[in-house]
Amino acid sequence: MRLRRNRSRHQRKRSPDERAFDSRRILHSASDAILSVGHANNILLANPAAARLFNTSVSSMLGSNLARFIVMPDGAEALTPLDYFPTGPGRADRRATDYAVTGIRNDSEHFPIEGSMSSVEHEGQPIYTVILRDVSERQLVQQKLARSLDQLRQLSSALQSIREEERTHIARELHDDLGQILASLRMDLTLLLRIDHLPDASVRLICGMETNLLTAIASLRRIATNLRPRVLDEAGLYFALKGLRDEFTERHGIACTLLADEAELRLDDAASTTIFRIVQEAMTNIARHASAQQVCINLYRLDGSLLMTIQDDGRGIRAQDMDKAESLGLVGMRERVWAMQGDITIAGDEPPGTRIDIVLPIANHVV
Repeated sequence: MRLRRNRSRHQRKRSPDERAFDSRRILHSASDAILSVGHANNILLANPAAARLFNTSVSSMLGSNLARFIVMPDGAEALTPLDYFPTGPGRADRRATDYAVTGIRNDSEHFPIEGSMSSVEHEGQPIYTVILRDVSERQLVQQKLARSLDQLRQLSSALQSIREEERTHIARELHDDLGQILASLRMDLTLLLRIDHLPDASVRLICGMETNLLTAIASLRRIATNLRPRVLDEAGLYFALKGLRDEFTERHGIACTLLADEAELRLDDAASTTIFRIVQEAMTNIARHASAQQVCINLYRLDGSLLMTIQDDGRGIRAQDMDKAESLGLVGMRERVWAMQGDITIAGDEPPGTRIDIVLPIANHVV
């Protein structure tokens, strides 16, 4: 009986005064700024955190209009607190960024605020509870991150340009200097074979040398083409892609279809190089990882943009592989697309295979 009596004493209902005291204590100790606002935008209640946020006192906030502390998003006059905050009853589908507003400190300093709102009915009128927090530091961090990302992309673009220039230089040196030397050696071997009465052993040796020389010339051309295909500079993007397709099919035994119009691919050097490298990287990834039997490359222009699709029938790329740090090929493709202010989508759930969709604005790159 004593235990039951004690338990009932501890479970007694708290009085309204006790509940009000607990509410005041919670408001006083809250780290976020909390306001209660009437339907006419007058502040009915403010906690100490709100006074600190706006660099004023609680007493000076009470009875003030909300416009003294928060800027209307569109500059118009606010009729109710809902006009300040895009989030409220019936608007829960808004994103967090939609709740951002601008606060006004007591010294007229403007600063960014993130807020949320709820409402209750009191004597037939809505009372709005507004919770606010200063996001100035967060915005500074986001701005620094955005600047760092922009600098990294500029650096990536500069490094790609430098690498392309180096590739062009090396390919030209290989083709013009080393290629001519090898061609000259082959001519000398041909002249040697015309000498009468050469021993059979010498003829066999010269023929073997000529075979090795032809192999070296073919390897040199392949290396130079991989570095920078001359046809890209001399004939344009369409014929460079045709050469890439033919070399890909011959080397890897994978059927490849190129759907494109030569007239639609007459672009300047920067855009042509970017598109060629994107396709080259995609096909390299297909040869290494896809185990595909067929590849289709489709390029066409639409409303000032070039739409590009590269699709294979291989095993498909996994979602977890797309963001791996070691997936440098995908990173390079994305960086080239983003450098041209384009969009890229990679889907590995195609039935079957992988599909890459790219949209590149080319209005300023057409020649």
